[in-house]
Amino acid sequence: MKNRLEEIRKERGVTQEELAASLEVSRQTIGSLENGRYNPSILLAFRIARYFGMSIEDIFIYEEDKI
Repeated sequence: MKNRLEEIRKERGVTQEELAASLEVSRQTIGSLENGRYNPSILLAFRIARYFGMSIEDIFIYEEDKI
C-alpha cells in the first residue's frame, strides 16, 4: 500500500514529532509509515485521516496485486 502521508504532513507544516504526539504513536511509526515499511491498522488510518480532515482513501492508496 502506498501513501501520501509525508507529502500531506509537509504541506500542512507538521513535523513527524508533532503528528506522532497527536496520534499517540512514536515518531519512528510515522517515519515507517512514510517510507512504506509499515501499514497502519485501520484504527490508526482513521485517526490519521481525521487529523488531516481527509478521507482514508485520500491518504492511503491500495493497489491490488495483478494476478
